[in-house]
Amino acid sequence: MGALDPAVQDLLRALAPQVVSILCRRTNDFAAAEDAVQEALVAAAQHWPDEGLPQHPRAWLVQVASRRLTDEVRMAIARRAREETVVSLVPPEDQVALGADDAGSADDDSLALLFMCCHPSLSPASAIALTLRAVGGLTTAEIARAFLVPEATMAQRISRAKQLIRESGLPFERPGPEAFAARLDAVMHVLYLMFSEGYAASSGDAVVRMDLSGEALRVTRLLHRLVPDEPEVSGLLALLLLTDARRTARTGPAGELVPLDQQDRARWDRQAIAEGVALLDAALPKGRPGPYQLQAAVAALHDEAPSAAETDWPQILALYEVLRGLSDNPMVELNHAIATAMVQGPAAGLALLDQLASDARLAGTHRLDAVRAHLLERAGDLSGAVALYRRAAERTASTVERDYLLAHAARLSDSLGSGA
Repeated sequence: MGALDPAVQDLLRALAPQVVSILCRRTNDFAAAEDAVQEALVAAAQHWPDEGLPQHPRAWLVQVASRRLTDEVRMAIARRAREETVVSLVPPEDQVALGADDAGSADDDSLALLFMCCHPSLSPASAIALTLRAVGGLTTAEIARAFLVPEATMAQRISRAKQLIRESGLPFERPGPEAFAARLDAVMHVLYLMFSEGYAASSGDAVVRMDLSGEALRVTRLLHRLVPDEPEVSGLLALLLLTDARRTARTGPAGELVPLDQQDRARWDRQAIAEGVALLDAALPKGRPGPYQLQAAVAALHDEAPSAAETDWPQILALYEVLRGLSDNPMVELNHAIATAMVQGPAAGLALLDQLASDARLAGTHRLDAVRAHLLERAGDLSGAVALYRRAAERTASTVERDYLLAHAARLSDSLGSGA
């Protein structure tokens, strides 16, 4: 079997939520539809490299997934007598490409699937995980890393969520005003996590996964178009724009990771920065700022600083102080420690990291080691920094991040004259 071209991988990821949506409309069974689409994606990965891209890729996936659904119904007929219904809903093969219910808006499908997965009967964590799988196309392992939990735990969570949706009989449709409001926070969290995984890939050999970050940004724009006066939606869109504006400067000529303080700011997207700042300026006066508006404000301070040395760290520290009071988030605590170190010195930041060492959500991850190494380096403890940079490199699943950490450790070792 030939290798799957990255462009085809991107196409499959973009088509997956559309195909899930089509099958959901036909069968009103999200769990079965999602399972069938996953099998169709595997089949595409096996057949397309050798057989070539089909004329209608989405129709191909719909056809294969529909057959999987039909097979599942046949096997379960003693338990669920609906085989004829499913079979009757599968169009003839020569008509699939132009099937009437396949012609719906992919934008509408993405939003409807988002809100369906974020049903109030699910816990927020389960709803977010399920949506990242169905809409974002993340693997269970990637979602587990985003939530800082074991992969087995996440697999069980997703399985339970799909079962709850099956039992609820939830129709595939955009929710009314009350349901919309009840699910909005979870939907925004999904989009935030999807973008975060795309902008800073937790695994693989790429710094950025545009398939994820680009899709999150696109759907967030759709959401903002629906509720332009909702401050936190504006804040989320501003945050994504202000962060994505730095994307092209995050990699060097060889694809290596370039940290924020070393990036060429001339490569930053000033149009995206201006749009993000305008959104933020319009949202902040509407009421008490939420987490997304505050994080957008931090991003704006970074983006508007003429240089790394001129960054307004005292203001950033003040914003993180407010953020800490809004949520119990270990990543906020890590960033707060960094901001503290930038304002009060590395010793103050290291003291805060000592308090985080017992946080089970960070146990076994590379993040705490990487931040501690950075602060030890600033404090002049180069040997301690080298050891932690290396340990962080061992713990990350991102190839480019591992290479960066190891290269940094090697440079520090050379400066110590260790020859390591």
